[in-house]
Amino acid sequence: MVNRERIVDEFKKYVQIDSPTKNEKEFSQFITKELEGLGFEVYIDNAGKKVGSNTGNVIAKLKGTKDREPILFSCHMDTVSPSVGIKPVIKNDIIYSDGTTVLGADDKAGIAAVIEALKILKEKDIEHGPIEIVFSIYEEGGLFGAKNLEYSKLESKKAFVLDSGGDPGQIIIKGPAQDKINVKVKGRSAHAGVAPEEGISSINVAANAISRMDLLRIDEETTANIGTIKGGKATNIVTPEVSIKAEARSLSNEKLDKQTAHMVKCFEDAAKEFGAEVEIETTRMYGAFTVDESDEIVEIVKKACQKVDIKPFTDSTGGGSDTNILNGNGIKAINLGIGERKPHTLEEHIYIKDLVNISKLVLEIIKSV
Repeated sequence: MVNRERIVDEFKKYVQIDSPTKNEKEFSQFITKELEGLGFEVYIDNAGKKVGSNTGNVIAKLKGTKDREPILFSCHMDTVSPSVGIKPVIKNDIIYSDGTTVLGADDKAGIAAVIEALKILKEKDIEHGPIEIVFSIYEEGGLFGAKNLEYSKLESKKAFVLDSGGDPGQIIIKGPAQDKINVKVKGRSAHAGVAPEEGISSINVAANAISRMDLLRIDEETTANIGTIKGGKATNIVTPEVSIKAEARSLSNEKLDKQTAHMVKCFEDAAKEFGAEVEIETTRMYGAFTVDESDEIVEIVKKACQKVDIKPFTDSTGGGSDTNILNGNGIKAINLGIGERKPHTLEEHIYIKDLVNISKLVLEIIKSV
């Protein structure tokens, strides 16, 4: 039932409407009209005012034609840079950008699949329960749209997030918690050639601390990384201050606590040893989530996959998504693979068959609950 030509045309149209993070308003207005045309009642929340975006999250509701619990579909509207002036190109049934920008399949492929499924629902007059939609802002860089979503507007206790790069059929049931670790090391400046012994090199302190750390792959559930180090002005000055940005992630909140504490202690110990000062700020960006393999929401997707001839499989991820935030706010959520290949790069692309299949899956989920 999926109209292949229509979903491709709609997807191409969506990605050509600029919506870089914090500038989603034009796309938000466009998709609001689409949803209203499909019979949805649409509300724009006030999240944008809180986080500095030029619009809020799109929350849409469609009454059911049968008495069922409502279900929620969630995607994000913003795209990573460079994403202004996207020009989609089709080669061998694969959609690319022209190579000067990302494509924006992350996450407009998810939006296109949801809208196509809803169009079929209306055209074929298919019975369904109540449906809720959240198209969020500012997902990239911190999940800020979902964090500031007006949850009081939602009734759903089950959510299907369409924002994973795996093949259609992928069901993400485990996602990590993440800590951001911002560090400022304060040493003492001195002339590096005349009196270096009078200085305390903040670079030396930071290097010593980092050399003590367990980093990168810690275990099968935990990772950690030093992302940036900034400081210093000239080779003849003992650097008085550097700033470090780091992160740690784990599928286990307890393991994350331990890893973050380890990294903090390494900085504190090095600073004490060299006589420097250190300021450390840690922020839990989001918590981990785990949905049981046998949970009803997982079974719904597995059965829907089988009906549209897609092989279902459960998986975990090392990345964060709105799925984490929804779970943390009492809505059981899983993230579904939509085939967004090489997201966040100029080589981002999506197979048309994946775009079609994920739309089939969304439609079957709606029909089956």
